[in-house]
Amino acid sequence: MATEVFESGPVDAPVHPGEILGEELEARGLSPRELALQMGRPARAIVEIVRCRRAISPTTALDLERVLGVPARLWMNLQAFYSLDMARLRRENTA
Repeated sequence: MATEVFESGPVDAPVHPGEILGEELEARGLSPRELALQMGRPARAIVEIVRCRRAISPTTALDLERVLGVPARLWMNLQAFYSLDMARLRRENTA
């Protein structure tokens, strides 16, 4: 069995999933408040995600999938990569 080694390169600028969500909402002509209403969530929670101040939880990812049709796994992968990149940057800045 072949084993591949992946080296992590430098992190340029991590992209918060809220940035992607904001672009998706803009393309659909929806505001964060309208999305929150469709999701049955507090508007503040969605606004904070779009402003990159809050993470996307698994529950939120499922709600986004239901309302927008974008797979929950995509939202969770975006969040995981962002969180990992931010942790790597913090570690590099303290080393």
